[in-house]
Amino acid sequence: MEPTLKKIADPTLAEMGKNLKEAVKMLEDSQRRTEEENGKKISGDIPGPLQGSGQDMVSILQVVQNLMHGDEDEEPQSARIQNIGEQGHIALLGHSLGAYISTLDKEKLRKLMTRILSDTTLWLCRIFRYENGCAYFHEEEREGLAKICRLAIHSRYEDFVVDGFNVLYNKKPVIYLSAAARPGLGQYLCNQLGLPFPCLCRVPCNTMFGSQHQMDVAFLEKLIKDDIERGKLPLLLVANAGTAAVGHTDKIGRLKELCEQYGIWLHVEGVNLATLALGYVSSSVLAATKCDSMTLTPGPWLGLPAVPAVTLYKHDDPALTLVAGLTSNKPADKLRALPLWLSLQYLGLDGIVERIKHACQLSQRLQESLKKVNHIKILVEDELSSPVVVFRFFQELPGSDPVLKAVPVPNMAPSAVGRERHSCDALNRWLGEQLKQLVPESGLTVMDLEVEGVCIRFSPLMTAAVLGTRGEDVDQVVACIQSKLPILTCTLQLREEFKQEVTAAAGLLYVDDPNWPGIGGVRYEHANDDKSSLKLDPEGEKIHAGLLKKLNELESDLTFKMGPEYKSMKSCIYVGMASDDVDISELVGTIAVTAREIEENSRLLENMTEVVRKGIQEAQVQLQKANEERLLEEGVLRQIPVVGSVLNWFSPVQASQKGRTFNLTAGSLESTEHTYVYKVQGTGVTPPQTPSGTRTKQRLPGQKPFKRSLRGSDALSETSSVSHIEDLEKMEHLTGGPEQDALETSSPEPHPGAPTLQDTEQTGALQNGAQHTEDDRPQVEELESLR
Repeated sequence: MEPTLKKIADPTLAEMGKNLKEAVKMLEDSQRRTEEENGKKISGDIPGPLQGSGQDMVSILQVVQNLMHGDEDEEPQSARIQNIGEQGHIALLGHSLGAYISTLDKEKLRKLMTRILSDTTLWLCRIFRYENGCAYFHEEEREGLAKICRLAIHSRYEDFVVDGFNVLYNKKPVIYLSAAARPGLGQYLCNQLGLPFPCLCRVPCNTMFGSQHQMDVAFLEKLIKDDIERGKLPLLLVANAGTAAVGHTDKIGRLKELCEQYGIWLHVEGVNLATLALGYVSSSVLAATKCDSMTLTPGPWLGLPAVPAVTLYKHDDPALTLVAGLTSNKPADKLRALPLWLSLQYLGLDGIVERIKHACQLSQRLQESLKKVNHIKILVEDELSSPVVVFRFFQELPGSDPVLKAVPVPNMAPSAVGRERHSCDALNRWLGEQLKQLVPESGLTVMDLEVEGVCIRFSPLMTAAVLGTRGEDVDQVVACIQSKLPILTCTLQLREEFKQEVTAAAGLLYVDDPNWPGIGGVRYEHANDDKSSLKLDPEGEKIHAGLLKKLNELESDLTFKMGPEYKSMKSCIYVGMASDDVDISELVGTIAVTAREIEENSRLLENMTEVVRKGIQEAQVQLQKANEERLLEEGVLRQIPVVGSVLNWFSPVQASQKGRTFNLTAGSLESTEHTYVYKVQGTGVTPPQTPSGTRTKQRLPGQKPFKRSLRGSDALSETSSVSHIEDLEKMEHLTGGPEQDALETSSPEPHPGAPTLQDTEQTGALQNGAQHTEDDRPQVEELESLR
């Protein structure tokens, strides 16, 4: 771009282009640069006084950079600014160039503005097949419709300029909007026009035939006739060429005939108007070229930042358009078209058509791929030419009609429809969030429709040019959906079983949360739980926190989360998505037993101080008695230092070490005699562990908790278990060494029913230790003499 800038005769324009390129490059490079002085950086959100001395351009851009990217370290999931291309630089240059052009003299400014407006209007009318139209450029998308309403009012009410709202009071105007129109449009029009809300008429969509997102033309005609009989004036109708939700197109041809019959202004808006630039256009969208006005949004369609929206209209009276605000004499208003004028020249006709065509091909590619995927319902199958694809996950129940399951109808049972819809809404919301994270270039959005429920929308015309969506991204979306389907189907199937198991388990309460996408929620009811209260329960929260920690330590494939109940402040445990067949009975049993153990341990800790104190006192008394008994057995002479050593040399004492161990779980004292015997013999056998109440299940090697054993692996498990035991025997012989061989030779014959030597050593350690007391007595005496 540098050699091109040198050829520009005007040095100001060349310097402007150079500065803009450097500024944009600095702001884009800051996204990839790591912060080195995070500790020294002062927050730029706090306003400060204006400095006395001016700052250079680099310092000012550094401030802008900090404001744009200062919070990215604290919020890593925040949306980043998109990396704009060369066409984006051209659009941004238009804003800077507009400020420079406004400084020209009036004659040059008038000629330049006239050329820009006429060129841009002519190009847009030819590209989108709107002949002999005028253009109004505006920043707010709805602003053009508000100006069109003003023009319609001035056209239908000739005395409005003189009498004002008195004319409207005698014959109230009516603006017709579809029920599928974007939210807030009617309220915005009333606020801008100063009209009361009864001037709006909401036209319902089809309920029996056709799409449920298209305006009901027959019902609209009935409403128009009723308004005329009541003395009202039907003023304007807003039709959709691609609704904001699912991208359906109204029957614009029939609506145009109806508007001509009753003298109503027809305005069309929607994303499908972009397809007018293509060679093949559907008849419903092509009918929009005959309407009175339409609103276009070329910015997101073509990936152009800071480009105004355009409203094309047809009207022959320049005075009324000036009064309505569609034309202006201000240079700033006329220069709004400058960024779009520059961008259209940069892209060219072929570039504009190619971008719109690419977006439509992406939507068709996704729609054809989703038709081959099970458990995915496409809600726009009747819109083959629509660039918007809306789909959702739905599990077809046995004996149900797939058509009815795709879109629930009013004649179905309300309880069944509500239960199935709530179950699938949470799963579809989870699926949409997963797809957005895995494939961010797809531009998917999650929305909640009134009839269908939560759905996922793919609208490449609004996102593909900005995000750079490619065909590979669409294939990746389909692959991710297929990988998530087993998780969704398995989770949905296990929900009812989990509810039944929790309901049957003692001490557990099932938590029905329609917004949780996992298997379900469960709450443990402790002894002091007030079931009627909905307030926060500190004791229950402590138990559930410990339960969550224990469940996460099991290292299963399930995810657990603690949070408040759906309709109360009490804590509960939520079980996440299931990626494989889960043993629900084992899961619920583990939750119940673990929660009960935590409750019992918490009660034990409360009384632990008194129990430990009494145990220490009892241990001291028993140790004192043991010392007295040892003195009586050994005699007084053995307590003298020199004499005792000689006596112990010639006649060692055959006495075992006695001690006491305190079992915290049982709260009792136990002898340590067996522990010392095991240590002296060197068998390596540890004392038996304290019995635990945790519910355990015999699992195969490598099997994770809460997994069901498959029947197909029975034969494999039999052979693998035998080979596994043989491998363990070989490892014992290799690692045992001479000491292990000596113990094997000195030990008696094992029990005939024992399958292996390893099992004999592990299960009969106490019996072997008792039988070897006499055989190992010389070894004990030798150790005592050395001591």
